[in-house]
Amino acid sequence: RIPTDIEVLLHAGKEELESIKPYLQTKPARTGSGVAVIATMTAPFPCPHGSCTYCPGGPGSTFGDTPKSYTGKEPSTMRGQRHDYDPYRIIFNRLEQYIIMGQNPDKVEQIIMGGTFPSFPKAYQEEFIMYSFKAYNDFSRLFFPGGAFDLDAFKAFFVLPGTVGDPRRAKKIKEKALRLKQENVRSLAEEQRTNETATIRCVGLTIETRPDWGRKEHGLEMLRYGATRVELGVQTTDDDVLRAVHRDHTTADTKKSIAELRDLGFKLNFHIMPGLAGKDGRRITKEQDLTALKEIFTSPDYKPDMLKLYPCMVMPDTTLEQDYKKGIFKPLSAKEAADIIVDMKRFVPEWCRIMRIQRDIPTNVITAGVERTNLRQQIQELAQQRNVRCRCIRCREIRKTAITEQPTTEMREYEASKGKEYFISMEADDKLLGFLRLRFPQRSLHPVITNDAALIRELHVYGQAVMIGADGTKAVQHRGVGKQLVGRAEALAQQHGKRKMVVISGVGVRDYYRKLGYEREGPYMTRQW
Repeated sequence: RIPTDIEVLLHAGKEELESIKPYLQTKPARTGSGVAVIATMTAPFPCPHGSCTYCPGGPGSTFGDTPKSYTGKEPSTMRGQRHDYDPYRIIFNRLEQYIIMGQNPDKVEQIIMGGTFPSFPKAYQEEFIMYSFKAYNDFSRLFFPGGAFDLDAFKAFFVLPGTVGDPRRAKKIKEKALRLKQENVRSLAEEQRTNETATIRCVGLTIETRPDWGRKEHGLEMLRYGATRVELGVQTTDDDVLRAVHRDHTTADTKKSIAELRDLGFKLNFHIMPGLAGKDGRRITKEQDLTALKEIFTSPDYKPDMLKLYPCMVMPDTTLEQDYKKGIFKPLSAKEAADIIVDMKRFVPEWCRIMRIQRDIPTNVITAGVERTNLRQQIQELAQQRNVRCRCIRCREIRKTAITEQPTTEMREYEASKGKEYFISMEADDKLLGFLRLRFPQRSLHPVITNDAALIRELHVYGQAVMIGADGTKAVQHRGVGKQLVGRAEALAQQHGKRKMVVISGVGVRDYYRKLGYEREGPYMTRQW
């Protein structure tokens, strides 16, 4: 039998590892956008307002005790269950998997999933975030002493080579992780300070919430946690539909939440749900869906930085399932969902990234609705047939594409939430090497953000992830693209009379900004001129 790539990696010695790793890397798309994404699922808590008509799961649901809106069958939920919803063990497990796949997980974007996190008990929130940062720091200390990977220590801790799913191996790892977790427990602030210079750094932290739990007071707390992005359950721009699905917030709530979070510097990722029920219980029309989808890009009150599209599905033990069984509600099919989304792609601007299309729920759990888990591929095929070319960020990332022309700096300007936004990008051959989001906020919602300040809400350089400090000879990252974009943003801010730059920086990126002349001020990094 020919050994698998992973088996070869695990049996290699230290001197062989670096030379063979580039040839054996598996799932390169996982870090193709420049970061390693880690989803951490929270323990089951009830939703603060009750249940929307379409929402499955939650404590005591037909699926058992699951996080709200999850069935327990999604990969991230099953991982959470295996690790008792412990962020420390989940992160150790995901970092182990990245390294086994031959990838560099030193720049992590963590997303906290499982419901409306700001509504959870404060002590739970604090502990969850603290142990997340402790996991990155302990992993760095154990397996990257002095910044160099210790293969022997890694194999010993994770009982490798070993069999995936072996309960005895899993028990040994769990016992070691729990012992390590309780050693030298410190405060959240102390773990964050350590992570600023750790080998494995949290460069972005995402929190999911609802508009009514995404206001200024919640944003200030999320800043303290080190969050840089908020995933906001917008769902639709139609108040009648929001009422019909028992969402318990209005479009006015949504707009206020967007404006306040944006003026605090957060990146905003909207969750939008085509195919919802209207006030008569029947599915809204394609035209209504497209009107809402178009409005989020044309109305200054919305304008998301990112977008997740989740076509409405009928799930067991929901009010929507009752209407479906009565013949009142008929969900979108995969073909109908693809038709709507392809038409929407015609007006997606170049400053927005479509992050995901369709929930990660196995089709055998769904009562009715989109029956294909490869909806994105179906959409791409239909778009090709209709000659629709998507211009979103995801579709234009450089990834491993070779470029032939000299990169140029482009700038796109637009109004959003009564402030001015600038999308500054480095491009070549119509591919994105990196970009920066600069905002002139409408008002000051934090003492650090003075009236003469500009906000850098996001800086992202694309291409295969490169270890921090590596020369990046064959990859886009660490070639000075980020520094050039920051310089362009600073020059633009000065041209508009701004005297201060405020950056909502991930904890693991603070050291990068220090090298550019920035210093820590509250939850932000700042520079004055």
